[in-house]
Amino acid sequence: MPIEIITADITRLDVDAVVNAANPTLLGGGGVDGAIHRAAGLALLEACRQLPESSPGIRCPVGEARITGGFALPARYIIHTVGPVWHGGDRGEPALLASCYRQSLQLAAMHGLRSVAFPAISCGIYGYPPERAAAVALAALRETLLEHVDLQVQLCCFDMRMAAIWRQAFNPA
Repeated sequence: MPIEIITADITRLDVDAVVNAANPTLLGGGGVDGAIHRAAGLALLEACRQLPESSPGIRCPVGEARITGGFALPARYIIHTVGPVWHGGDRGEPALLASCYRQSLQLAAMHGLRSVAFPAISCGIYGYPPERAAAVALAALRETLLEHVDLQVQLCCFDMRMAAIWRQAFNPA
């Protein structure tokens, strides 16, 4: 399976695309989103502003993905996806989170990309429990990679604690 779990700064990875855990406006925010916007530069903000709104102020609904150039990042592209806010798991959060990973990989494949790095989508300010998110994400990635066998995926964790959670989900005892 072409999945690797790493501890790194996603903004420094030399891959075809990094995935941005964005908010629906795609105009920047905190966490991974803010870091990617700062590292990519103001051209990213302008590119995001050019993406059409699906409803007022919404350029990417929860569970969907959009793509822009990578601008000042080493990555050639940024795939923006909006994960769900955790409300206890009974408001469709697992299906929406899985959709983020599936749609991001499908978008990468449509653009002929070979390597994609993901952060832990929704595990920051959106409050998704990392153990639950890792299980959902890995299932969605494994399923989708059966259709896109040429794609290499890095799951980029910002610290060792998060990486340990994802490794445990990847290789359960």
